[in-house]
Amino acid sequence: MRLASYNIRKCIGLDRQRDPGRILHVINHLQADVVVLQEADKRLGARPAALPREMVEAETDFTAVDLAGNAVSLGWHGNAVLVRRGLEITGTARLDLPGTEPRGAVAVEIAGCLRIVGVHLGLMRRDRRRQLSRIARRFHDDMPTAILGDFNEWRAKAGLEALDDRFRVHSPGRSFHAARPVAALDRVALSRDLTLTDAGVAEDQPARIASDHLPVWADIADARGGRLISTIPAATSASDTQSDQVTASPRSSQPKITPTTGATKLNDATPEAG
Repeated sequence: MRLASYNIRKCIGLDRQRDPGRILHVINHLQADVVVLQEADKRLGARPAALPREMVEAETDFTAVDLAGNAVSLGWHGNAVLVRRGLEITGTARLDLPGTEPRGAVAVEIAGCLRIVGVHLGLMRRDRRRQLSRIARRFHDDMPTAILGDFNEWRAKAGLEALDDRFRVHSPGRSFHAARPVAALDRVALSRDLTLTDAGVAEDQPARIASDHLPVWADIADARGGRLISTIPAATSASDTQSDQVTASPRSSQPKITPTTGATKLNDATPEAG
């Protein structure tokens, strides 16, 4: 099964255009079964969706899981989860997180056998430690669990100690800043009954301009020998892939992503803070 995480910065690209269609092109080419999003909603007021639910339904094979606390947001504290159609959603949860600024986590159970937790951790390490501690306490059970998102941690291991008992934290690669990736802020933490089989960062256009983060992906398997259901067929040989594919997504048989039109130009040169 392939999982992915993407901080979409409210669909604002490095060209200062708010272009949800471009974000969806990037997401489609990840060839993931589940995609966890950060900054999926605008910041102020009722936090309306920056990535409209109707566009997700019309232009992808994903369902946006119902996690919002109102009728206008896509996610909870900007955290949203897209699940490939055909996968059964058997449970959801929202979790308020402590910290200097409002933060939250979301959880989605797939087919009663896998839990996906989406996070966007705080900017201060002391807050991140408290947030991960609460997440670890809340989801300390026997269900295989993957925690994905923007961990906002620049160090390789510092600040992640709360996950040590049950999880292994993996860094698919440098994902920030998209124009010149220098930091592995986006991480994947797997409970010890899950195995990481492959991982990477999607670096092709328009991912390098669609947001200030690059999306990361991780292929996982059940370490106990069970089967994790995937809706995406894996490539069976090197001949199944072509030289013009998205290099960060080995399962993909799609051509490189091309930018879309119809974006909205922002007047302010500084994007919204997330």
